Amino acid sequence: MLERRYAILGTGALGGFYGARLQKAGLDVHFLLKSDYEHVTQHGLVVESKDGDFTLSQVNAYHDVEKMPRCDVVVVALKTTQNHLLSQMLPHVLKDNGVVLVLQNGLGIEEEVADIVGNDRVIGGLCFLCSNKLGPGHIHHLDYGKVTLGEYAPDYQAVGNTDRIQQIGNDFERARIPIDLAEDLLLARWQKLVWNIPYNGLSVILNATTRELMADAYTRKLVEQLMYEVVAGAKTSGRTISDRFIAKMLDYTDKMKPYRTSMKIDYDERRPLEVEAIFGNPLRKALVAGVNLLQISCLYHQLKFLDAQIRELSM
Repeated sequence: MLERRYAILGTGALGGFYGARLQKAGLDVHFLLKSDYEHVTQHGLVVESKDGDFTLSQVNAYHDVEKMPRCDVVVVALKTTQNHLLSQMLPHVLKDNGVVLVLQNGLGIEEEVADIVGNDRVIGGLCFLCSNKLGPGHIHHLDYGKVTLGEYAPDYQAVGNTDRIQQIGNDFERARIPIDLAEDLLLARWQKLVWNIPYNGLSVILNATTRELMADAYTRKLVEQLMYEVVAGAKTSGRTISDRFIAKMLDYTDKMKPYRTSMKIDYDERRPLEVEAIFGNPLRKALVAGVNLLQISCLYHQLKFLDAQIRELSM
């Protein structure tokens, strides 16, 4: 792959931001949209960013995945609540020698995609990004933006870095997106959960921003306790996360602008919550090893109750 063609499945706060940056850098990018399709077709994509605002007046926008060209790299930036659609979507847009880059939160996501396209055609991506969608085709990038890429292999064996992951990383760096290459994707997934589980869960349950959770001594302590429980979960998968990493995540969040997490936004907008990918899958992985993560389980059951209410209202 010399010049890779990219597809963005899910042009929201995350997929829209990274896809727009890739196109701005001169790469061939094709966007799948839903409700924003007409607006973006007419007006393009607007990105307000701490790194500089820009507008893409013309983008390759599609409302139907079957009308998209086949691409070398298909970026899955949908919510995991929509992953049941991937078995219909991916065969239409992925080249025979292409790869799927999964930019989603949670655990076990790559396994689901590998069942569709094959074990050797999946790369995991973990985004440390503060970004919201303000309106149709209008993205606000508040802070951070680094993406960690890791090759997937069956049972999440650590396989190191490959030429193709380096090439995709180079494309992202060309787009001024900071990149880390993880030799162990499963470890990287558990590390991301150190942040996602406490902040996504508590922001919904306690109706709080990250700044509010960090400012209160009691909730800050609860965040830290949940982080250490994620570390215990990682150990059941044979992965070790250091105390230093927890301190780093707390420090990042202390310095972060006040942020409404993606799960809190979904809850406020009465959209289904990514409870299973972020909470259910890690809990089940740990339980198989005989470990019950009690505080995470408490969050899980509360979020399942709230998610059920949202789904009932949408029926």
